[in-house]
Amino acid sequence: MTPRSGSLTVVAAAVLWGTAGTVGALAPAGSVPLAAARLVIGGAVLAAVAARAARATRVGRVGPAAGQATPSVPGRAARRVPRTLLAAGGLAVAAYQLCFFAAVARTGVAIGTVVAIGSGPVFTGLLSWLLDRTRPSGRWAVATSAAIAGCAVLTTGGGAGGADAGGIALALVGGLLYAFYAVTAARAIGAGMGSDTVMGVLFGAAGLIMLPVLVAGGTGWLAEPRGLLAALYLGCAATALAYVLYGRGLRTTPVATAATLALAEPAVAAILGLVVLREHLSALSWGGLVLLAASLVVVALPGRKPAPRDASIGETPGRAGPDPAPRVPATAPDPTT
Repeated sequence: MTPRSGSLTVVAAAVLWGTAGTVGALAPAGSVPLAAARLVIGGAVLAAVAARAARATRVGRVGPAAGQATPSVPGRAARRVPRTLLAAGGLAVAAYQLCFFAAVARTGVAIGTVVAIGSGPVFTGLLSWLLDRTRPSGRWAVATSAAIAGCAVLTTGGGAGGADAGGIALALVGGLLYAFYAVTAARAIGAGMGSDTVMGVLFGAAGLIMLPVLVAGGTGWLAEPRGLLAALYLGCAATALAYVLYGRGLRTTPVATAATLALAEPAVAAILGLVVLREHLSALSWGGLVLLAASLVVVALPGRKPAPRDASIGETPGRAGPDPAPRVPATAPDPTT
């Protein structure tokens, strides 16, 4: 997968995420039961995908004779990823949902959404810089700032009402949690784990955590066809398929860039609100939508390749100089694809 196709895959995931709000608005259930059902179903599907990937990997390691292992393929051996890190990532997935919906309940959908989703790329860039020494580019910083501004204008329409200090704090915690599990997934993929396996582990754990929340919130709404269809779509498409795409995009896309590209989600949600829910956008909101779209295009464009170093300057002729540091940890080809 090339960097450009990786960016497009991340955007495709964000498009699926952007449909969740409209589907949820049409479902006969509250936001917390919907979020719990989404994670339980999506986590189960992703865990099944991860189990299938693990079986395929084991079969691929068996040679022609029964029990005879094939020689290892260079670049495919995965470095060990701490289980505690993956467990913490799964807990962050579940906690993000709870923080996000609690923030929305306190400060409103518009402000809660823009703070949680808009702060995610900033926290992701800072965490990847702190943990992996991957310093985001200047273009990323400018485009991300413009994208967050466009997201804020799009979501609030230029208004600033309904702010609640506790709700904003919860939304910021949600953005940090999102950044943590995104960076956790990127580090595991960079260590050589298959992206499907990583997402299955994270969301399978989150689904188990959210199962008691779903049961406590009541499951009677799932007996209605509209409720069941909404839950299945949210779990299978807006979660499982979306995060399979997102994980595969992380193979070639820096995690900070992926978090910024994911800001396509509110743009898709706004467009669906116009078309399906008959909502209205002000002229200022349309301007925010254009600014957001332009910023995502700038982030998705491939960066300029560094100029080749002159062998006559500080290098021995005929010997290549050191490779530039990669923007993300080197990822091994995924044996499951």
